[in-house]
Amino acid sequence: MEQIVCKNLCLGYDGRAIIDNLNFTVNTGDYLCIVGENGSGKSTLMRTVLGLQAPVSGTIEYRNGLCANQIGYLPQQTVVQRDFPASVREIVLSGCQGRCGLRPFYNKEEKALCEKNMERMGITSFAKRCYRELSGGQQQRVLLARALCAAGKVLLLDEPVSGLDPKVTVEMYSLIEGLNRDDGITVIMISHDIAAALDYATHVLHIGKDTFFGTREDYKNNYSGTFFNKGKGDVDNG
Repeated sequence: MEQIVCKNLCLGYDGRAIIDNLNFTVNTGDYLCIVGENGSGKSTLMRTVLGLQAPVSGTIEYRNGLCANQIGYLPQQTVVQRDFPASVREIVLSGCQGRCGLRPFYNKEEKALCEKNMERMGITSFAKRCYRELSGGQQQRVLLARALCAAGKVLLLDEPVSGLDPKVTVEMYSLIEGLNRDDGITVIMISHDIAAALDYATHVLHIGKDTFFGTREDYKNNYSGTFFNKGKGDVDNG
């Protein structure tokens, strides 16, 4: 079923368009990887999908009961965020704020959801520890658990493995793949890592001077070499 439908999108800022006539659809259970060169508009598209920025023209439609505030968001971390002085449990539970409405407190269901998602991410054992004392990989697990508390159906991940070592990167990709495959959560991931798109995604959206939207297989077999290996031979499809 369709969850997000983007039609004839023109995106930009300060009166300048950076993406024009963009069309794509995200269905339930998709794993969409958004790739493209620096400055191609990936971050602008992300903000627009989250409802934080209006398109210059065109539309984004949320369907089958999805609302923009039901999209769990894992942003790129800043130095300030890495040093945030709160406990792991407090940060994960804060993902439930959108569920509280006008209530100034978390209810039993929201606290149970927090515990469930900490367990899913393997971080229950250090729930009381201060977030800034954790390793980069542990911090990403905390933020992913927080995003799961906010998300009913869709996760939007912005460079989720940025700054992580190779071993932790593989672990993070495995966690995300499991959420998509086993839990049926729709994943939209912005990444510079083309290998991630070719290994994990069901669909790829490449934005920039050349634009592509379609299945991973079609992108891998017919387009990725054009975009990333001009003059370097064919891509390794193994």
